[in-house]
Amino acid sequence: MRLFPGTLNVHLSTGSYPTPAKALRLEKEEYGGRVSISIVPCKIFGRKAFILRPDTDTGKHGDPPDKILEIATDVNLRDTYRLKDGDIVEVEVAENSV
Repeated sequence: MRLFPGTLNVHLSTGSYPTPAKALRLEKEEYGGRVSISIVPCKIFGRKAFILRPDTDTGKHGDPPDKILEIATDVNLRDTYRLKDGDIVEVEVAENSV
């Protein structure tokens, strides 16, 4: 899948989502990047997507990293689904992915 160059940051209102031990890994040397990433397949709006967790993630807007899901897929989710800050979305993660 060719990914849209940007992610949708989903802030969990309750609970947290620690990076699973079985997460796929993309090392920075493999793609010429600056940081390695843990990757977990998921779905949002019924569309195949991925939760990305960069190794350097220290959280955003005061939230710890396990309270934020960076969702990447093949389209700009904000534009495609007319999302705005504060909208509620559902992210499905397969049991065997965690």
